[in-house]
Amino acid sequence: MRRSSSGISPVVATVILVAIAIVIAIAVAFWASGLVGVFTRFEKIEIRAAYAQPAGGGYHVILFVNNTGSATATIDDVYVNGVPGATYQINEHTCTVTDNKMTCRPGEGGVIEVSNPPGGQFVPGVTYEIAVHTSSGNLYPVSVQIP
Repeated sequence: MRRSSSGISPVVATVILVAIAIVIAIAVAFWASGLVGVFTRFEKIEIRAAYAQPAGGGYHVILFVNNTGSATATIDDVYVNGVPGATYQINEHTCTVTDNKMTCRPGEGGVIEVSNPPGGQFVPGVTYEIAVHTSSGNLYPVSVQIP
């Protein structure tokens, strides 16, 4: 019986196949982790402080907001007791402000001063739910009692 010396042994072939499988698995893992990072970004507005202060014969509510999420968030309205259209202005900020909308990248924030709820003024002794609304449809509420 004569053996041909051409070809590779079964052990070497197995080692090569296992090495190729490991390289492909590593490449797929890096690709999948890149996709996960893109699809798991989220916005999260944190209201760090909220209080009422006297102003011009009435009260204003001051909100200190910060984007603690991993995606950009745009604050486009302020709700008082679930009703949109409160009168507000954006003060000190690190965000981009355009047309009274505050666009904050992760880690940025600012101060929002709510001067009037829709249809009136803040009434002393009443607790209001003030909510910041974002362009993606999320609401971030906080309760404030007017002294």
